[in-house]
Amino acid sequence: MGGKSSKGTSRRRFSSFGSSSFNHRGHPQSPYHQQNHPYYTPQHHHVPAPYCYGHQTPQRKLDRRYSNIADDYQTLEQVTTALGHAGLESSNLIVGIDFTKSNEWTGARSFNRRSLHHIGNGQNPYEKAISIIGKTLSAFDEDNLIPCFGFGDATTHDQDVFSFYPDARFCNGFEEVLRRYREIVPHLRLAGPTSFAPIIEMAVTIVEESCGQYHVLLIIADGQVTRSADTRRGHLSPQEQQTVNAIVKASEYPLSIILVGVGDGPWDMMKEFDDCIPARAFDNFQFVNFTEIMSKNVDPLRKQSEFALAALMEIPSQYKATIELNLLGRQTCHALGRVPLPPPVYDLASFTSSSKPPRSSSFQQNVPLYPGYDTTAKTAPSSSSNFDNQVCPICLNNQKNMAFGCGHQTCCDCGEDLQLCPICRSPIKTRIKLYYECCIRYNPDGRKVKYRMACCVNLNGSVHVKLWSMDLGGMLLCLDSAFCMMLP
Repeated sequence: MGGKSSKGTSRRRFSSFGSSSFNHRGHPQSPYHQQNHPYYTPQHHHVPAPYCYGHQTPQRKLDRRYSNIADDYQTLEQVTTALGHAGLESSNLIVGIDFTKSNEWTGARSFNRRSLHHIGNGQNPYEKAISIIGKTLSAFDEDNLIPCFGFGDATTHDQDVFSFYPDARFCNGFEEVLRRYREIVPHLRLAGPTSFAPIIEMAVTIVEESCGQYHVLLIIADGQVTRSADTRRGHLSPQEQQTVNAIVKASEYPLSIILVGVGDGPWDMMKEFDDCIPARAFDNFQFVNFTEIMSKNVDPLRKQSEFALAALMEIPSQYKATIELNLLGRQTCHALGRVPLPPPVYDLASFTSSSKPPRSSSFQQNVPLYPGYDTTAKTAPSSSSNFDNQVCPICLNNQKNMAFGCGHQTCCDCGEDLQLCPICRSPIKTRIKLYYECCIRYNPDGRKVKYRMACCVNLNGSVHVKLWSMDLGGMLLCLDSAFCMMLP
């Protein structure tokens, strides 16, 4: 199990199954996605009441007697040895990385106000998590080939995943995973919303194509699945429902899912996911709070061992469950058959040694470089549309109608409880609610210009009316000179 035959070749093709349906981009459409939903506002400050995601009490077939790995290990080598003694003979690792926009501000406390994807001299939280898990599981991966995917960026949103290479080949060892990650990150445009369904379905496709070999899916993410403000208590958002359905479906395959939470959180809903998902063939989902473990005031090697143990301690019992349930070595032909998108980079040829062209030239589009990185590519980022300028950068759905003292804006739903500006990370001391109305005026030269009338209501009760020219780079032309603001 898990030997060289499990992945076949580093140039595996992700074939689609005949029963799959396809979306408008020609990629497989999730069977769990019944209709197109608008993007929803992530509400991190409202934690819904505990709710079991189904109408029945979970009835798990997995016997927990296999979870007998002790918690007194001091090194990664001891953890690896314990996993081997528990019965794990071979494993194949799959990596999925969250590239949603919230990564820009969820490192405010845990990563010194830097983006969690910040590329510097040291490793960021994503790189640390990959390194620790990669070192631990590499002893059980005979061919050392790791499929790697990203999700949540401007090309995938909550619908698709992209492969780390244009020809969808796998990375050779976790060292190549880290190198390729550093090559891709500067060329990404973070977006959203967050759903783990596409990456789980992609992992199921890989398991199916390997003829039922045992795999471990490592998802590293900075936030919970997107939950909209208008989702009723005790109910699921579309992204939550798709994720729950994908986890349940994945339990029919020899696949363990480990969700590693990086950044500031919160993680209340993800902890509930582990215990309140409808009856599955076996308990295939494990959540680990990376930040909580790595913030402990203990020796760094001890923290790495604790994290590896927390992430992998259920793997032996899950592996034995797949044996008892006769899931290993079985090909169902019912998998979705997802096909990953190519990586969204400027010059694909300079980032791959493959001689094959990318799957589609439509993805060689210019997108704004991820802010904060000094790259060798000097291509100027494309200018944002007026629509992009008016949409909240957090939920990507609501109109901007709240401004902060620094001049940046969000919608009121996302901005009312923020402590730091999500764009510049400066402390928020002033919040101003904006009321817009478009109007047309004529310049002295006779040219017609579109303006937006903004009625700004400060939270202290003062009211200011401003005229914002949409043709003047976002400058608010103040009718009240005592209050002036530049908009991004």
